[in-house]
Amino acid sequence: MKTICMLFCGCVSAFAADFRIENSTVLTSSGAYHWSQSRPAILPSKVIVTTQEIEKRGSHGYRDIYLTETTDSAKTWSTPKRIDALNRRRFEDGIERVMGDICPQWHAATKKLLVTGKCFGFLANAYDNKAKDDRSQERVAYAVYSPDTQQWTGMKIMAMPEKDHAGNPIIEPNAGCNQRHDLPNGDILLPVRYRADPKSRVYTTIVARCTFDGEMLTYREHGSEHTISIPRGLYEPSVCSLKGRYFLTMRGEQNGRVTRSKDGINYEPTVEWKFDDGTPLLSANAQQHWITHGDKLHLIYSRKSANNDHVFRNRAPIFIAEVDPEKLHVIRATEQVLMPETGVDLTGGFAPVDVNENETWVISSEMAFPEARKDESNRVLLAKILWNKP
Repeated sequence: MKTICMLFCGCVSAFAADFRIENSTVLTSSGAYHWSQSRPAILPSKVIVTTQEIEKRGSHGYRDIYLTETTDSAKTWSTPKRIDALNRRRFEDGIERVMGDICPQWHAATKKLLVTGKCFGFLANAYDNKAKDDRSQERVAYAVYSPDTQQWTGMKIMAMPEKDHAGNPIIEPNAGCNQRHDLPNGDILLPVRYRADPKSRVYTTIVARCTFDGEMLTYREHGSEHTISIPRGLYEPSVCSLKGRYFLTMRGEQNGRVTRSKDGINYEPTVEWKFDDGTPLLSANAQQHWITHGDKLHLIYSRKSANNDHVFRNRAPIFIAEVDPEKLHVIRATEQVLMPETGVDLTGGFAPVDVNENETWVISSEMAFPEARKDESNRVLLAKILWNKP
């Protein structure tokens, strides 16, 4: 499928950006479902995007998972191919399950694609015979693809401890909608969120150090545990590394929060995301992710107060800005529009990938259409960041 690239200038600012941006379309949906939770990864000689069908109405109506790829720098994309090993299916206990919120990433030490996320479970609803999301089924899920054999595993579940360091139960852990970091020795820093109280849906975030042997993902340890009392706590965490330190950003209902670490698992107390002038960033109820380039740290995010109250949860446009790694705030003068808004959600499921030393790509799906537009097709979008310096 051919894409039409255009140069998008972003926000008007006196700041001279270190990059330019090209926007294009990867896929357009057709038929009964939209594309959702679309994210990129690097494989030898190609870039792939995993994407999942979702019902046009309701929430969490996730279906089968597909893959598309490009070998010519996004000039063309292959016809999406269903990953049969990860199909939504009914298990012996009568529950339908499918992996979701998936995050694909190449694991260099084993030369495998390791896809992490969560397990969605669906129970039949006796009133309308429509399967309903059962959150008690959530687990840290993963799957593996081998380029050598061109084979996928089915969904696997990573075992987690029964209790956290505070003695609270680890309930419904999942690793969906996150950003992991692989260490030089092959160990994985995997951000995970869970419920620590069976009576409330308030999430706690940790970063787990895991090992991966090319087949099995194994929890080894985790460090500090982070939550807040604001409804739903902290979740959908993303971690990155820059100049020997680690940075963690987390979704919150009113604003995201950020912290840093020297060892990758034990983090300082979290602080609210703010601009350098002290005003809250207001990246509310949405993911944020990291991009590092050279010695600079960047955040990609959506926020309120951007003439976007008509967009579901203010989740568009997607912005990119530099972060001061010492003061942990966003430098307002560097903010640019990375992916413009068209009235629909763009940060419900998105992710970056470094394609090479000159390019970082960000992939997002259009989601959460207004009711009058729900029957429209939706798109999987690409924003290429073309760096001025490698």
